[in-house]
Amino acid sequence: MSKLKAAFLNNGGEASINYVYTEEQKNKIAEMTDFTNGVFSIDDLRNGKLQDIEVIFSTWGIPPLTAQDVQKMPKLQAIFYAAGATDSFARGCFANNVKVFSAWLANAIPVAEFCVAQILLSLKGFFRYARTLNNREMWSNQMVGPGCYGETIALIGAGAISTKIQELLEPYNINIIVVPSRKENRTVSLEEAFSKALIVSNHLPDRDDNIGVLDYELFASMRHGATFINTGRGRQVNEADLIQVMRERTDLTALLDVTCPEPPEAGSELYTIPNIFLTPHMAGSMNDEVHRMADYMIEEFQRFVNKEELKYQVSEKMLLTSKN
Repeated sequence: MSKLKAAFLNNGGEASINYVYTEEQKNKIAEMTDFTNGVFSIDDLRNGKLQDIEVIFSTWGIPPLTAQDVQKMPKLQAIFYAAGATDSFARGCFANNVKVFSAWLANAIPVAEFCVAQILLSLKGFFRYARTLNNREMWSNQMVGPGCYGETIALIGAGAISTKIQELLEPYNINIIVVPSRKENRTVSLEEAFSKALIVSNHLPDRDDNIGVLDYELFASMRHGATFINTGRGRQVNEADLIQVMRERTDLTALLDVTCPEPPEAGSELYTIPNIFLTPHMAGSMNDEVHRMADYMIEEFQRFVNKEELKYQVSEKMLLTSKN
C-alpha cells in the first residue's frame, strides 16, 4: 500500500513546528508517510504547492482555512492538529469532506493536573497561609484548611478537563459537584455549587453565552475560607465583581491563571489584592508537555491509516462557536 503524501502547514514556520514536534516525532511522521520536507504557509497553499498533499500535520499557528483554501488541496483527506480548539480552520475542512483530528484531550491533561494541585493545596489552606504566615506568632495559629477528607468541591463545566480532574481525584475522599455549561443539562445550579463547595474551579467553554456569568452574587455566597480557581477563560468572570468581593472577603482566595484582558491592564487591582494569586496562563500544555499532543496525533494517524477506531476526530457540534 502506498504511503499518503503529507506535509506540515503552519504560518509560524519551523519554530512553531519544532516547539511541538521533536526530531524523533518528525522522523516518525516521515517514515509513516510520503513526506514533503519543509513547513508550508497559507501563501504556499494558495499558490498551489500543496495540491498533491493528502494529509496535513500542524499545531498552534495553523492558518485560518476557508472552504476555498481547502479546495486548493483537492486530495486532502485529513488534518492532524497537535493542539486544542479547531474553530479557525475546521469549518472549511468540513465543507470539503476533510476530516479534522485534534489533540484537545492531550491538552486537557496538564490543565487538570494543574487544577488538582491547586485544589489539594487549597483544601490544606496553603494559599491562605502563604499570604499571612509572616511572623513567629502566626506559626502557632489554628490550621485554617479543613484538609481533603470528605470536603466538597465544584467543577463548573463538564468537558474534557473537568472529566480528567474527576478521574485524578478518585483516590481522594472528596465530594465533587459538577455543573454542566448548558443550563438545560444541570441538576445543580451555579448558586448551589458556589454556596456549598469549599473550592470552585471554572472550566466553562469559551462561548459568548458564558461572558460575565460568574458575578458578585456567586462570589459573595462562597463559604468562609473558600477558593475560586480559574483556568477557563477570563471573560467568564465579572472581574470588577470579583475584585470587590475579594476586597470585602479577605478569607476568600482567587487563583487566576486567566484574565480578561490578558495580561491584566497596568494598574489593575488584580496585581495588588493579597488574596488574589495570578499566574500567566500556564496551566495548559507547555514545554515538554506539548510533545504529548504530537504523540496523540501520530497515534491517531496510525489508526486512520489502519482503518481502526478513531479517538480524536472533531465534529461540528464540538466547535466552540457551534450553536448545537
